[in-house]
Formats: sequence, structure tokens, C-alpha cells
Amino acid sequence: MMTSSPSTVLNHPTHQSPTSLLPYPNSHFRIRPGFCNLMKRGKKNSDAGDRLTNSDTRTGSSELNAMMKPSLSSMKTMGLLLAVLMVASVMFSLSVVLRDPPSDDVIETEAASRVLQSRLHQDGGLSEKKAQLGNINLVPSFDKESCLSRYEASLYRKESPFKQSSYLDYRLQRYEDLHRRCGPFTRSYNLTLDKLKSGDRSDGEVSGCRYVIWLNSNGDLGNRMLSLASAFLYALLTNRFLLVELGVDMADLFCEPFPNTTWFLPPEFPLNSHFNEQSLLRNSGNPMVAYRHVVRDSSDQQKLFFCEDSQVLLEETPWLILKADSFFLPSLFSVSSFKQELQMLFPEKDTAFHFLSQYLFHPTNVVWGLITRYYNAYLAKADQRIGIYIGVSESGNDQFQHLIDQILACGTRHKLLPEVDKQRNLPSSQVLNRKSKAVFISSSSPGYFKSIRDVYWENPTVMGEIISVHKPSYKDYQKTPRNMESKRAWAEIYLLSCSDALVVTGLWSSLVEVAHGLGGLKPWVLNKAENGTAHEPYCVKARSIEPCSQATLFHGCKD
Repeated sequence: MMTSSPSTVLNHPTHQSPTSLLPYPNSHFRIRPGFCNLMKRGKKNSDAGDRLTNSDTRTGSSELNAMMKPSLSSMKTMGLLLAVLMVASVMFSLSVVLRDPPSDDVIETEAASRVLQSRLHQDGGLSEKKAQLGNINLVPSFDKESCLSRYEASLYRKESPFKQSSYLDYRLQRYEDLHRRCGPFTRSYNLTLDKLKSGDRSDGEVSGCRYVIWLNSNGDLGNRMLSLASAFLYALLTNRFLLVELGVDMADLFCEPFPNTTWFLPPEFPLNSHFNEQSLLRNSGNPMVAYRHVVRDSSDQQKLFFCEDSQVLLEETPWLILKADSFFLPSLFSVSSFKQELQMLFPEKDTAFHFLSQYLFHPTNVVWGLITRYYNAYLAKADQRIGIYIGVSESGNDQFQHLIDQILACGTRHKLLPEVDKQRNLPSSQVLNRKSKAVFISSSSPGYFKSIRDVYWENPTVMGEIISVHKPSYKDYQKTPRNMESKRAWAEIYLLSCSDALVVTGLWSSLVEVAHGLGGLKPWVLNKAENGTAHEPYCVKARSIEPCSQATLFHGCKD
């Protein structure tokens, strides 16, 4: 369980109504004319004063019964016919809905219908769409209990100020359809895998499924998330099925993002026995598979991956194995054949990682427990939550204190942190502002947390604000891939993303990049101090919510 140091408190499914169950007008029953005439005749005889004998009465009664029996029989027959027609109509409707596979037109219509239904319920309660992240549709086939974060995320993070395009909604729905059709152990997957093992590229029976396998570098968690989001966008753009190498902890960190299927590469896949990295680098000679290495130290040859000619060559390759350990998403915008599609998907270019990360990365129930218990205990009651990420280790006393002063100056200058009155030991008798703020500090060095906490413990705030300062752990999560450390790192990233405002010492940490991208935050970035001393402006607001650890690569592509 994630523990906090002693913190000091100082001064929701859209239901469709069944339609067209009765595709024909309501039936009306008619009383036989003979019955009406009989009644008229009886009435006429009575008016004339004719006296009916017992025999007449019996005769009339017999005639009446004889006339009613056929009429009742007709009513039963018509009722039975109506019931049969209703059952037939229902069976026909079910056969249309459940037939497999649907045509492209049906898929498009269903996707548009789901998008419309989500929008109709966007402002009404905790709809399934908003329950996931405020912008992405939920598929009813998800099991809520297996991944609570998918449904509860909006309770802990304010709604995104950015609006997702309807075209991205549509494309994600189409991608989920692809996952159901081409997922592991489906007939299409098995057929494509058999052809891969045999090297058979004949036109024979073709599944129509193509795959990109993301190799897990088992590096730090932030870089893996940045790389995986980039690989997913590439799969979306090229209509490939994304398969994720499991690695040591992926299944313990993230829920399955797609309904009724998995995105994890099956252990039975012959990755090590047939297609390991060494053989792929030497060119396996198998025309069914290609290998691309997209990392920070990629060779010039590998950087050609982002050139149009390279993408054309890969179109006919069913299996693409991709090794990437960094954020290469911006480079996809340089591929000419992707540009129009990317513009439709993300009219605001710098929201790409924001929407994709919220769609893909849902903490497992174990990690979600770490997040929600900490949030509810220390952050939930505050009027405002301020995240501070300090990616600088403690060094000399002078540099350490300069950084503390710069963080406080940045916070007070932009009204993120309250000013303190060091001349008074007690708060003013007239409390002007009872607003509460919770400060959440992420740092591998405990000294920064203690210093900022002590400032608000030892001095009253000028306006009477109530400040609490918290830090979940003193451990450096990025130094070890061990299971629990990765869970805590993921929890800390998520808690930072739930901040109302974020102050960071720099944008070159993958942890903070994921946090502000996931939360849709433009962080306040401290300016680099000159000669160990910071001056105005102490910090500047980032221009984008998008991670920027890696600028668009220079590819050397021909125009």
C-alpha cells in the first residue's frame, strides 16, 4: 500500500428501445352481421308486445350460441395469428442483428449510432462515455468489476477542456471491430500465423489481417507508455492490429483496452524461437515479416521508417515487428500519406497523446486501489490540488535552497501557492480566505518535500488559506523494473495527472510528460537558474499539453 509521510495540515449504458416489433397496423375485430341482426330482431319483437314462449326462448338462445361460437373461434384464430407474426418479426430482427460478419455500411451505421447516443447522454449523469474518460465511448461488453478505473476515472479528474473529434470516435470503433475479427486465436489470426511460420506468401486463403508487434523494452515506465501510444497510433493509421509483448509487468499495470479480446502477444508466438532481434537485424529472409528499430540512437537507415517509400513497401507485409523505446508519435505527422488522416483525427495536433493515453491506459484494480486510497485520504477534500514534480536530486545547500525559493516564487507569482507572513506567528484574527489547497510533491529526494512542508507549517498564510503538503514515497521508481515499484510509479503518474495545476523543474522526464499529457495540463516549467540564482520570470507556462521529449526526427527523406 502506498504510504504518505506524515502530512501536515496547516493554516455512466444507453439503452435502445425495441423498434419495429409490429411492422403492420393494429388489427380490428368485426362482429358478424348475423349476430347484430339477431339482436335487432329480438328487440323488435319485444317492442311489438309479442310474448315469447319457452320454446321461442330456447330457440333464440340456441341461435345466439350458434352465432357466437364461430365469432369467438375467429377471434382466437386471429389472436393466435397475431402472436405468430410477432414472434416471426422478433426472430427476423435478431437474425439481422446477430449475423456475422456485418457489412461495412452496417459497421459505419452502428458506429455513428453509438457516437450519437453517447453525446445525447454526455451531460446527463455518469454516462458510460464520460465514465471512462469524458470523451471516449465505452463498449457495453466490458466487465466493470474487472477494471474499475475505466468507469470511475471522471470522479477523480476534471473534464478535459479539449473536445475529441467525432472522426476519432468513429475510427476507434472501427479499430475495435478489427480487434474482434483479427485478435489472437481467431481464425484470421491462426491463418496469418501459419503463413508466417511457413513463409508462404501465396494468394491462397488470405485473412485480410495485418499486425504490428510492439516489443517491450522493459525500460522506465514513462518511456514505455509514450512508445506504446505512438505504436497504437501507427496501427490505427495503417489498419494493423497492435500486439503488445507482455514483458515483466504490463498485465499488472494496465487493463485490457479493447472489449472481448486481448492486445497482448500470446506466449505461443514464435518470437524468440524464429524471429528474435538478432535474426531480424540480419534480415530473416521471410517475406511475411519485417523488423524496424525506432529508438533514440536509431541508425540513418532505420530513420527511413518515416519516409513515404518505406511505408509503401510495408503495405504488403502482414507482420511488422517494431522496437521503440521513446515517443515517436510526432514523426508520424511527417509521413505524407498520413497527414490528411491525422488532421481529421486530431484537429488540434497537440491533443493526440492526450486522447490516446486516456483511451489506452486504465490502471488495473490493484493500482487503482493505490490511487484512490491516497487521493481520498489526502487530496479529495481540498478546493484545489497542486502537483509539483522535482526531477533534480539534492546537491549543495546553496543550490538546494535556490530551487526551493524558485518553486515557491513561481507558485506565489501565479497564484498557485499562497504567500506566507513570516512576521506573524499566529494567523490573523480576521480570516479572509478559507480556501484549502493540497500540494502533491513527486520527487526522489525527500528534502524538497520537507522544506516546502515546513514553510507552511511554521508560517501562517497571508490570506488564511489552509495548506497541506504530501508526498507518497521517498523511493526512486525509475531505477528498478520490479513489479510493486512500477505499480507505485504508475499511481504517482496518475495522481499528478489529477492536479488542477502542475509545476515542474523540467520537461525532460518521461514520468512528468505522461502525467501532464494524460491530464491535459500545460505545466509551469521552472527557468534554468543562472549562477545558481533564479530571477524573474521564475517559470513559464508550457505551450502544449503534448510530451516533447523527442522532437520530430530528421529523416533524410526525399521530398
